[in-house]
Amino acid sequence: MKTSDVEKSFKRSVLIATSFAAFLTPFLGAAVNLALPAIGKEFNADAIEMGWVMSSYILTTAIFLLPFGRLGDIVGRKKIFAYGILLFTVSTFLIIFSWNITVMIFFRIVQGLSGAMIFGTSMAIVTAVFKPGERGRAMGINVTSTYLGLSLGPVIGGLLTQHFGWRSIFVFLVPLGITSLILIKQKMKTEWADAAGEKYDWKGSILYGFALLAFMYGFSILPAAAGWICLTAGLLLAVLFVFVELRVVNPVFELRLIFNNKVFAFSSIAAFINYSATSAVGFFISLYLQYLKDFDARTAGLIMISQPVAMTLLSPVAGKLSDKKNPGVIASAGMGVISLGLVLLCFINENTHIACLIALLVMLGVGFGLFSSPNSNAIMSSVEKKYLGIASGAVGTMRMVGQMMSMGIAMMLLSLYIGRESITPSTYSGLISAMRTGFLTFAMLSALGIIASLARNRQD
Repeated sequence: MKTSDVEKSFKRSVLIATSFAAFLTPFLGAAVNLALPAIGKEFNADAIEMGWVMSSYILTTAIFLLPFGRLGDIVGRKKIFAYGILLFTVSTFLIIFSWNITVMIFFRIVQGLSGAMIFGTSMAIVTAVFKPGERGRAMGINVTSTYLGLSLGPVIGGLLTQHFGWRSIFVFLVPLGITSLILIKQKMKTEWADAAGEKYDWKGSILYGFALLAFMYGFSILPAAAGWICLTAGLLLAVLFVFVELRVVNPVFELRLIFNNKVFAFSSIAAFINYSATSAVGFFISLYLQYLKDFDARTAGLIMISQPVAMTLLSPVAGKLSDKKNPGVIASAGMGVISLGLVLLCFINENTHIACLIALLVMLGVGFGLFSSPNSNAIMSSVEKKYLGIASGAVGTMRMVGQMMSMGIAMMLLSLYIGRESITPSTYSGLISAMRTGFLTFAMLSALGIIASLARNRQD
């Protein structure tokens, strides 16, 4: 076999392995969204506890994603990636045996740890293997796998929940996790550790983790006094983290990437705002369809698939286009479409026709498809090779912290409008009010994202 053929085969194998892993976790998140009412019913959980089934995973991933990205640079990205898939498979199996909501949330935290190991290294592996001229297309395919997971999650998750119960979702994922491990062992023969031998920044990692935990947990329990205390503590720890990182030789996060690299800085900010403005939309829509519209999980899943399908179809095209055109311009256009869709969602009520809701979800999917892979391409192409793990961790961190911020807003609004009560017909008006306020907040955030994205364009 010619050298070029060997190289093509290797690249294809890496893309298959990373894309398969990219499919697993979003599939799970989308499927669990559909299963929340069933989980809440079995464990007699209130609206806030159901929110933590989602948020516990997201928060844990956000806390550990950047540290694992840096650790992958030092000890090997393939190693961290493979262990992440292993832990994901084991924790998914354990969730099947949850006997109350607290135990399930604990296992979701373990799952979040595995998610950090996967997301903290996968994009860095893709970036290391593919050259700049072909990187956008590879990332587009990788992101498409993520969206495929988001697309199939509501459908398969809805069907499984409807006919076999919510635990069947996790049963379904265990063999997929095992298949992913086999793919990694057979196809990914190379290790990547561009910062091998450098000292790991434990102090920075711990400060970062506690700062993020305090801030995000505090945000999720506002307006309680404890929420403001945690927010303040999180901000103080964040300041201390910055102070420490600027003085460490090999920091867990190279802050100079933000201060000296405008494309990286504004692209990361745009990603954070985008995920903050969109991630809880599926959470709200799932509750809306199953409670206010009285659809079963299967039907709700078929309706919700419209958004990720639009993402899946558009993402590879947008990724390939970002290799030829300014990725910032494409991403900014996507943010504009998302912002318009969120504004229109503010007007939905109990009588909104399903066709109208599907059209709005498709609009959001188009916007997200235009934004995601071009923005990731801009970030990963703006840094040196030795910082790929940090950049990959930063991309994932912006996504996960943005998702946690979005869920934090959703949980805060549910707390304000419903309180610690189960969702029943008597609280439906509160659910609608929480949704509308949330969509309006997300629309305003998305408008800020357009500004950040355009600011990045002026720096190109």
